[in-house]
Amino acid sequence: MTKRLNLLLEDNLIPIFFSLLQHGFMVKAEVGCSIKAFLCEQLGVSPEYLEDRIQTLFLDGKPVDDVNSAIIEHGSTLALSAAMPGFLGATLRKGSYYAAMRSEISYKKETESGPVQEGTVFLKLFNLLLGELGPAFLKQGIWLDGKILEDFFKSQSNDFWAGCKSARLNGERIDPDRLPGMNWANEQVFLQVQESS
Repeated sequence: MTKRLNLLLEDNLIPIFFSLLQHGFMVKAEVGCSIKAFLCEQLGVSPEYLEDRIQTLFLDGKPVDDVNSAIIEHGSTLALSAAMPGFLGATLRKGSYYAAMRSEISYKKETESGPVQEGTVFLKLFNLLLGELGPAFLKQGIWLDGKILEDFFKSQSNDFWAGCKSARLNGERIDPDRLPGMNWANEQVFLQVQESS
């Protein structure tokens, strides 16, 4: 079953949702395309931001050097990070001088890309990208496993609920205070979170 939940929050509460983005969330998109096409053409990330800011990418657990040839498939997991510190960070960075040292674990295009079709991708954001991309992803909406959202709601403080200005569940207004007591297990939830500016 699926549910749609829209939340309107005080802007200082948006970062609380970053833990969900780091844990991972689903987006529905066309798959069978390159990482660059997926991020830039479908999710609205600018090519300049991808080139300059997203320095480390993992596709299904493998470091990616070429965002034009790495293909997103249905069910793929894509993790994105800004530059990470130290030698390990330099080694994992896309197009790194040290990439040869990790050639055994790097992503390699093993098959031709299949037809472009609808699918789901599991996305994870890390470090600086959480603050820079997170609010936009939350605003346009993310898919979450209901049990993860249930645990998240139950862990929030009274201050969080006081700052939650309104909630809509499947288009109907609902008292935000009811959310932590609801059973979300066995649900897929489309969550949209916006600032109440």
